Amino acid sequence: MIYSIVKYPEAVLETPAGDVTEFNSGLAKLVEDMFESMHVARGVGLAAPQIGISQRVAVIDCSIDHDDDDAGNGDKQKAQRVAIINPEIIHREGRVNQQEGCLSLPDIRENVTRAKKVRVRAQNVKGEWFEMEGENLFARAFQHEIDHLNGILFIRHVSALKRDLIKRRIRKLIKEGNW
Repeated sequence: MIYSIVKYPEAVLETPAGDVTEFNSGLAKLVEDMFESMHVARGVGLAAPQIGISQRVAVIDCSIDHDDDDAGNGDKQKAQRVAIINPEIIHREGRVNQQEGCLSLPDIRENVTRAKKVRVRAQNVKGEWFEMEGENLFARAFQHEIDHLNGILFIRHVSALKRDLIKRRIRKLIKEGNW
């Protein structure tokens, strides 16, 4: 099933998501549907709140070469496709400032500083805990999607002035019926 992407300013996007407590076939189906919805929307990550479901579930697939990767360095992370449930970042290393976008804020891109490398602890669809490292685009995707699960949009990482300008632009687009 392809889900529609929820756009800002929907409240679910700025509300911390609830923990997943049931690991069953319904969760596995949700994860597969999220991968499919993300691919159709041409994203590298998708969090459940972005499809209107307030649960701590996100999917990431950096296997497609995107323009915002570090100069197309071909790092081994590109083959990574992962579902993270109830995730938390347990280690951050380095800093990098790059343009970032979001499926819930279409056509809006801003420079955001994030850790260059992260280590994440999460559960898989069976409820088993695992740890995984990500660098460059993969690390950025982890941070971006976990932010979504905490009710944080990437525009919270830009200056108040830029954030205000973005919100004004969105209000104008909504008023015009183009959002």
